[in-house]
Amino acid sequence: MSSPDNIQRSVLPIPDQPRKGLVLYDAKDPENKYPPITQLRPPAGAPNVLIILIDDAGFGSSSAFGGPCYTPNAEMLASEGLKYNRFHTTALCSPTRQALLTGRNHHTVGMGGITEIASGSPGYNSILPNTCAPLAKTLKLNGYATAQFGKCHEVPVWETSPAGPFDAWPTGGGGFEYFYGFIGGEAHQWYPALYEGTIPVEPSKTPEEGYHLVDDMTNKAIDWIGQQKALIPDKPFFVYFAPGATHAPHHVPKEWADKYKGKFDQGWDKLREETFARQLALGVIPRDCKLTPRHKEIPAWDDMPEALKPVLRRQMEVYAGFMEYTDHHVGRLIDSLKGLGLLEDTLVYYIIGDNGASGEGTLNGTFNEMINFNGASALETPEFLMQRIDKLGGPESYNHFAVGWAHAMDTPYQWTKQVASHWGGTRNGTIIHWPNGVKGKGELRTQFHHVIDVSPTILELAGIPQPVFVDGVQQHPIEGVSMAYSFNDANAPEQHETQYFEMFGNRGIFHKGWTAVTRHKTPWILIGEVTPAFDDDVWELYNVETDWSQANDLSKQMPEKLHELQRLWLIEATRYNVLPLDDNLGARLNADTAGRPQLIKGKSQILFGSMGRLSENSVINIKNKSHSVTAEIVVPATGPVEGVIVAQGGNIGGWSIYAKDGKLKYCYNFLGIHYFYVESTDPLPAGQHQVRMEFAYAGGGLGKGGVATLFIDGKQAGAGPVAFTAAMIFSADDGCDVGRDTGSPVSPDYKAAENGFTGTVKGVQIAIAEDAVSLDHLVKPEEAIQLAMARQ
Repeated sequence: MSSPDNIQRSVLPIPDQPRKGLVLYDAKDPENKYPPITQLRPPAGAPNVLIILIDDAGFGSSSAFGGPCYTPNAEMLASEGLKYNRFHTTALCSPTRQALLTGRNHHTVGMGGITEIASGSPGYNSILPNTCAPLAKTLKLNGYATAQFGKCHEVPVWETSPAGPFDAWPTGGGGFEYFYGFIGGEAHQWYPALYEGTIPVEPSKTPEEGYHLVDDMTNKAIDWIGQQKALIPDKPFFVYFAPGATHAPHHVPKEWADKYKGKFDQGWDKLREETFARQLALGVIPRDCKLTPRHKEIPAWDDMPEALKPVLRRQMEVYAGFMEYTDHHVGRLIDSLKGLGLLEDTLVYYIIGDNGASGEGTLNGTFNEMINFNGASALETPEFLMQRIDKLGGPESYNHFAVGWAHAMDTPYQWTKQVASHWGGTRNGTIIHWPNGVKGKGELRTQFHHVIDVSPTILELAGIPQPVFVDGVQQHPIEGVSMAYSFNDANAPEQHETQYFEMFGNRGIFHKGWTAVTRHKTPWILIGEVTPAFDDDVWELYNVETDWSQANDLSKQMPEKLHELQRLWLIEATRYNVLPLDDNLGARLNADTAGRPQLIKGKSQILFGSMGRLSENSVINIKNKSHSVTAEIVVPATGPVEGVIVAQGGNIGGWSIYAKDGKLKYCYNFLGIHYFYVESTDPLPAGQHQVRMEFAYAGGGLGKGGVATLFIDGKQAGAGPVAFTAAMIFSADDGCDVGRDTGSPVSPDYKAAENGFTGTVKGVQIAIAEDAVSLDHLVKPEEAIQLAMARQ
């Protein structure tokens, strides 16, 4: 633990001090004295800090807590440090991350859901108040070096484009001096949409050459720490290492998944029993803990179709391999600290999950989760999935496992991710390793804690006070409590006595050994579930001092205790910005009804030749309507022109206009299942041309088909049918690019990283049908912009 110093650190940035003493005319005067320049550093003894946050991993997943996924590095850190078996998250990724990085409850910092469903309500708007400065900023302004690697899902969706603003990005207002990772909820691990700082960058190699994001980000983290310690060895670091693993898509090299061949043939019900037995043997749950029964909403393994079971088994093999692979790279990072002599004085938090394991993969699991997001899960028959079983986890997949496996990964608790009412959604095994500050080795800590407790712990151990003012703004007090009191005292009375929970109407309250909870919504029914009125929700009551897993509901025996806790939940909800409750996800997905800004307004959009990495929130929505895409291009005089003119999406769904063997071509990729092509009859001649694709939507509902027609200089050049289209989303991370197709390729006609247009793309207009016009103006970009603005 650090020692306090005489620097005033409650106002940040720390104000510069005026010069004192006599000011002389001539610096050569022997009376001329002034102190040397001093560099800002934290108080003496402040440790390095490394937070490792795994994504979508339940309490019963890692072998460190009895799970079937072998995580030797988690086990090693636990054997030399502490395991916390009553550490809790918010039940969803963005809320947990914002709470972790600020020390405040997720509704306090505007993150009552993920950024994609933000609304105008203060607890749900996805905007970090300037009264809640993040931990990284506080540490940086106190002399720490700061860096983030991996997932950032805290940027409001209307601020995710390359145009910014970057206030909510890690290196903007987030307090990190360096960032390497992705912006959003998930990433294609083989073809990620990466940023270094705020600049889009491409992976250094292809999947065929051995690329994988977890390996890549680990290399970057190792290099950054090495450089930092080589150049500024006296400056401690704060590294936030947040891989997209083990969130879907479950992407992993085949040999890692193959390690688990046959290990899940028994199915998820038996796996829960086996995990429960290991947890008892390890002592991470008490001897009197009960294994909660499987809910009727989750099918029994024995009731699953036999034709589907080979695919189901492979889903779990891939997930387990993904977790072990991720832990392997965590081990590489730990080994690098050890090699630099830094591990002894680095406080390591290894948080195994930002929520429970995810049940969002549907009852059968999926080869491409965009299929489910587009309401087309009926396409994924056992026959369909069996045809693709060998591709699960590979670059062509975007896979997720079945609900039954998620439930097993949350053993011994009820439910899964999103269900904030029960421990299956919120309890995550956590390991703390700090040899210079933690005396015990391999010990267990059972005090109740929450993710909001991490920030105050780090500040206390660094000797840094919670700031009163940051950038001239008075700060809202941190709402978590430090965990440091428990580091060297297993029997210390717990200091986090009350904690509310809420996600999508699923809600609960913990208070002094009791929980009152109610599940309102089912995680795997994304849209369309008929939910009861909030007042009609059925509440349960548990004494978690004697009922570890919330297995014995006492609500009928103790109605007065239940009512007491229900009132307390309402008080806490009012205190922390939870109200009004909002379970209308369909309305919140629509920016207009939700009340959040839209980056693109109107019915047409102009893009220019250097633009790319535009998320779906950064491009006009052409789904379920007639539209046109028009481009002004220059075809070179030598050789047939090749490459992408404009593309949106990736190999799991999207569309692309490109040149192939000199001809103009359009590809509509329907969820990676069907490809519809239209090609021009004649090659594109040399010179400047206007090319256009007009799509006539058939109508009659969402996701219907239509006819795509190609034009060159206003003359029809080809036409063809598109039988069906994506209704809701192309990709969670692959964006829109002009003059190339970054990430995974939309069309099988070209490869990733080798598809740039060999001519010149001057500009592109994407327009809804009634706004589609000739693009002569694209020759003059300034006129095109004026035209676009006039139409909005």
